[in-house]
Amino acid sequence: MDSKEYSFEQMWKDLRDGYQIYYTYLGTRYLLSKLNKNCYSREIVNFSGKGPHPKTQIITLKYVKELHPFMEDIEYKVDTK
Repeated sequence: MDSKEYSFEQMWKDLRDGYQIYYTYLGTRYLLSKLNKNCYSREIVNFSGKGPHPKTQIITLKYVKELHPFMEDIEYKVDTK
């Protein structure tokens, strides 16, 4: 799914409804999930380069919104935690 077809508003709703979002950004695959109000987890799923990238980051909704236009290969699944 292309981010142009998948609006930020729809992604935000899906995260609120308990979905986890997989996406690619600059060649790295991530998993995005909602933890709490305005608190999201971004976890590296597949990274093929070198560098001091943290495996998991806690990010805000503002950052998710800024990142959305650059997301590629977006997929989602139900959170089974």
